[in-house]
Amino acid sequence: MNDLAAEVTAALRPSILPSVIARGAATIRVVAAEDGVVTLAADGSPGAVRPVLGRIEAQIRAAVPGVTAVKLATADPAQDMVPPDAADLAGAARAILDADINPAIAAHRGRVTVAGAADGWIRVRLEGGCQGCSLAEVTLRQGIEPVLRARLPQMTGVTDVTEHEAGTEPFFSPAKR
Repeated sequence: MNDLAAEVTAALRPSILPSVIARGAATIRVVAAEDGVVTLAADGSPGAVRPVLGRIEAQIRAAVPGVTAVKLATADPAQDMVPPDAADLAGAARAILDADINPAIAAHRGRVTVAGAADGWIRVRLEGGCQGCSLAEVTLRQGIEPVLRARLPQMTGVTDVTEHEAGTEPFFSPAKR
């Protein structure tokens, strides 16, 4: 283990590791650290880590100034590629949501489905505990959209078509007005 890997490993323990475990991963560890680029591996449920990878990177970069980028390794390198049977944007997004996002938000009784795609825009519907949740927009913009952007370069953006007012059991209830 080189010095950069040791510094990042030390930075993971106090704040990042407990958060990752709470999301469903067994642990998170440094598998490579070279030229400022750190590659992490999550054991247990790597899909639980993907939505918060940006926050993990920000914390690591603040704690270890030598880090310029943070990546998440996958057990199967083919998993980072758009599935060959999902040639269209909606199908590719659906495959990514089912593999990486839905396992993570299932802890909040939620699910994301693809309502369609056109002109590079993916229309998603938040269901279950996500429908009507006061943090649905945060989940969409800070969790779902970055994962889709990283894996689908042809995507222009994500639009939420959920009828949030119809949600009957939101995980976090909106404030009463």
